[in-house]
Amino acid sequence: MNGRLKRSGWLVALAVCVLAASGSGQQGGIPDAPSASKPANQLPTAPASQPPKKLPPPETPLPGESTPAPNSPPPTTDNPNAGETSEEPRPALNIKTVPEGGATQQGGPQQEELYRITTNVNQVLVPVMVKDDSGRLVTGLLPKDFSVLEDGVKQKLNFFTSDPFALSAAVVLDLGMPDVAVQKVNKTFPALIGAFGQYDEVSVYTYSSTYSKQQDFVAASNQLSASFNSLKSATGRNNGVPVTSGPLGPQGPTINNIPVNPNASIITPPPKEAHVLNDAILAAAHDLARRDRTRRKIIFVISDGKETGSTASYADVLKVLLSNNILVYGVGVDSAALPIYGRLQKLKVPGLNYTGNILPKYANATGGEIFTELSQGAIENAYARAIGDARNQYTLGYVTRSTPSSKYRQVEVRVDRPGCRSSDLRPCVDVSAKDGYYPLPPGR
Repeated sequence: MNGRLKRSGWLVALAVCVLAASGSGQQGGIPDAPSASKPANQLPTAPASQPPKKLPPPETPLPGESTPAPNSPPPTTDNPNAGETSEEPRPALNIKTVPEGGATQQGGPQQEELYRITTNVNQVLVPVMVKDDSGRLVTGLLPKDFSVLEDGVKQKLNFFTSDPFALSAAVVLDLGMPDVAVQKVNKTFPALIGAFGQYDEVSVYTYSSTYSKQQDFVAASNQLSASFNSLKSATGRNNGVPVTSGPLGPQGPTINNIPVNPNASIITPPPKEAHVLNDAILAAAHDLARRDRTRRKIIFVISDGKETGSTASYADVLKVLLSNNILVYGVGVDSAALPIYGRLQKLKVPGLNYTGNILPKYANATGGEIFTELSQGAIENAYARAIGDARNQYTLGYVTRSTPSSKYRQVEVRVDRPGCRSSDLRPCVDVSAKDGYYPLPPGR
């Protein structure tokens, strides 16, 4: 009996082994052992050179099927890129700057010359102000009404406009005048600020024996008003006349030119006070040279025009002004407002020293204008007239050949006003333009 049971158990074990061997090739069975010809299965990864493929939705695993590794995220239809272990490479950029076959061949004998660009011409802009006998601006002129001569040769205009320009203005205030004149000017600051428009930019400089910048370029806003308000407390020099001789001179009291007290120390009078107008204008010109070229650049001076003690000369300052197309406008006050100055500033007499007032020289050479006013109301009116004239000018342009030299070139503008019979003695229009310019070096 026992032998019969043992044979039955071996038969059952043998049947189980046969069934296991026959089910190893079906899905859900025991996986095959690794072989040399077929590598072992790994976690799914997207190929680096191929775009990822959308995985099918998961199916219900059959009994006995192995589950995915715990670190492998389950694939879903909402995130087709799940399970990727490397970033998809970006396609290479295909940039073509010239048509195919149009590029310069490498190694050509003239390759260097093709990339070398040399400009031999300069564009010259000439702002021109035209007024009639009554001092009013003349409007409605056309390009055919103007003639521009450079060094006596008529030029062909390639640019013309009568549109107003936004201004880059540097205001230069003279604090070396008598205090009564400085206080009069201080009261006119609101009118000066109001003369500028919303698109203008203004900087402020002061000078006496030295110069300083009070405000960099800003719009005519509260910041500019604050800068001028801080200058209202500025004072000028003493109104009294310095004592240099007589009984109260530096040597002390005298009787018949004999000092009363021979042992008294001699008082040395203070050195002559300087008025560095040239240096102040030069500093403003350097700052204006860096402003946008689409703006009209002006220096607006409020001074008596006296110049003493500057490091820069008039010729050096004028060269910077003309090289950067900067116009000088201003209001002459105090001694500069005497009637004789108003007549002299309209004359262009070579070698004339303008009786100590250098402002008309700057204005005539750059194409600007100087108003000479005494009263506070007249000064305020002059602000609006000067700024308006600077903004509303004709602008002429022509091309001239440039040379490396800095030789000065004379410019003359003539106006043929329709219906006007002019003569050399009595022209029917008053033309204000710069006398000339210094050409810039040729560009490369």
